[in-house]
Amino acid sequence: MKRYNLLIVLLLLIFNVTTAQKKKSPAADLSILKDTKSKIEATVPLVIQHLQAISTKEGDNNIVINGKTALGKEYGILESEWFLYRNNMKNCILNNSSKKAKKCMEYHTQYLRNTFINYNNYISNLTRKNGYLGVEGDTKFDFKPADIAMKLTEAYFNANDAAGRMKADQKREFLGATMSDDNKLTPYAQLAQ
Repeated sequence: MKRYNLLIVLLLLIFNVTTAQKKKSPAADLSILKDTKSKIEATVPLVIQHLQAISTKEGDNNIVINGKTALGKEYGILESEWFLYRNNMKNCILNNSSKKAKKCMEYHTQYLRNTFINYNNYISNLTRKNGYLGVEGDTKFDFKPADIAMKLTEAYFNANDAAGRMKADQKREFLGATMSDDNKLTPYAQLAQ
């Protein structure tokens, strides 16, 4: 009788391992949220540095003052969308079946991607070589909206698969971590000092 029990346990173990490999469902890694946060925040000092160069060249401090105000508005839009995106993605996974969750997540990722593109266009146009007032230099940003959106989609799809294997409380705790202060954008006023 003991041999049969051992055989059943071994078969269950083999089944679980092969099922996990078949699904290609890696452990959910949402570290891309922190990476994205860092990339967004890193754009602010670069733009302000460029505005300062223009201001110095023209001898007009209003350029940097007005530029900071305008950048703050654009950053604020992105900050709001980043919060909504993380919350909506969490809710897509918690409140839907797997198929509906994926459609829900694709919708919100597309919206975030568009917001990223708008922000990227704004900062790129402001800092491009021979751009505003002819200040030399070509500021390089590590901020590529399509790449970031693709990585976020992949991470959340993996999180959806992982959440499907969790109990309700584990799932809420796991997805609730996406809304932590570690993933929240630093307020513009702190970055723009």
